[in-house]
Amino acid sequence: MQELDDIGLLREYVERDSEAAFAALVARHINQVYSVALRQTRNPHQAEEITQAVFVILAKKARLLSRKVILSGWLYQTARLTSVTSIRGEIRRARREQEAYMQTVSNESESHAWTQIAPLLDAAISDLSEKDRQAVVLRFFDGKSMREVGAVLGTGEDAAKMRVSRVVEKLRRFFTKRGVVLSTAAIAGAISANSIQAAPASLAKTATAVALAKGATASTSTLTLIKGALKLMAWTKAKLAIVAGVGVLLAAATTTVVVQHLKAEREIRAADADESWRFPNIGSDTVVRLPPKVKILPTKFPNSGNLSQGGGPDSDKFVGIGQPMANIIWAAYNWPPARTIFAVPESADKYDFITTLAQGAREALRQELKNKLGLVGRKETRDMDVMLLKVRNADAPGLYPPTNDGYSYLNRNGKTVEIKWANEPLSKINDFLQSGSPLPIIDQTGAAKRCRIDLKWEESAGDLEHQALQKALFDQLGLELVPTNMPVEMLVIEKAP
Repeated sequence: MQELDDIGLLREYVERDSEAAFAALVARHINQVYSVALRQTRNPHQAEEITQAVFVILAKKARLLSRKVILSGWLYQTARLTSVTSIRGEIRRARREQEAYMQTVSNESESHAWTQIAPLLDAAISDLSEKDRQAVVLRFFDGKSMREVGAVLGTGEDAAKMRVSRVVEKLRRFFTKRGVVLSTAAIAGAISANSIQAAPASLAKTATAVALAKGATASTSTLTLIKGALKLMAWTKAKLAIVAGVGVLLAAATTTVVVQHLKAEREIRAADADESWRFPNIGSDTVVRLPPKVKILPTKFPNSGNLSQGGGPDSDKFVGIGQPMANIIWAAYNWPPARTIFAVPESADKYDFITTLAQGAREALRQELKNKLGLVGRKETRDMDVMLLKVRNADAPGLYPPTNDGYSYLNRNGKTVEIKWANEPLSKINDFLQSGSPLPIIDQTGAAKRCRIDLKWEESAGDLEHQALQKALFDQLGLELVPTNMPVEMLVIEKAP
């Protein structure tokens, strides 16, 4: 039985009702399905239920799957959609469980790169085309060679290499837009090493038994999850059909089906309207799809923290979970914390907040700050201690002509920190420095011209770390931070009149 490929095993099950063939499929793919569910929910018990549901769905849909289906990719997508359904159900049923599931999985063994990309990975993969998603799953989740990837996709080894390379670059750009700057090599290595977690030893047997019974022995919650996942899968398929066939929806029956799915989706969104945004692992891709809403509420997740921002035209949209007041101020006023002054005591409380209006999202959040917390901001010029970023050596060894090879990353390896930017203005260093400085940093480089920037230094404790970075800035980039006192425009947060 093991010599058969996925399609062979699937045909054995469909045509001969072979339980052994189905059990072999479960054993082959259970770790992948379980890993997707665990990454989404961070709750091992919930991940086990999702895994069972996915294989029940496979058993129900086996006869409908094409002989050309790439089962790894189909199972990945089904696991992701079932996880989304489960999270929605959890939101509606028991909000108190959200904090618990975020604390059930230890991250101690994860690499730094994996820790950064894990919360974003499935959202990034879901943005890919079907072929690209299949390439990622085959290469990094199934661990297949490039030759094997090419064979499954119906291309040669060289074409597979090119596709995988392009896909990893797409993932890198996705992560970079969300503040995670890593090289393609670091991303590929992190996914290969960490994306698949071993499922509990007993789960394969349990999932096989439940699936072969077509869910008849499943718990009520698992049956509810299956029903919801099938509805979401149908809706997702309908949306793809709409995109692929705009202007071709002529058949009344097809139109009826699409309208029914649209109605179902509206009902789901209406049911989740008040709480769907309040879960700790919400990602940027979800932020831009949420209905328009503006709220600030005391957090339900004091031990969690997540701040997600939309990209491109949706960059004013935010969802923050377990966030301090300073981050809400930043989202509302688009003003760096180092240039913000609290004229009233800054609250130590944490909040969950959302602002997702299509227009004026930041302005609406400012109004909510005023209405709910009685705080407003105004600009005022004050004499402040600041650091001036100046160019001392325009021919520094860490500056090169810009390139378009696409590599850009910030990487930490032990105490070593390394920045490589392929095509950026020198002033971008100011933004990086400001993000970690308690003092305002004023950019006086006057360097709008783009360049390739290489910077590397060793982190140490206390003042030595500051000195090491300043020395690296001077030696490698010819930049100097000069302390001074000068008038600076500040944002003053005070009580509303």
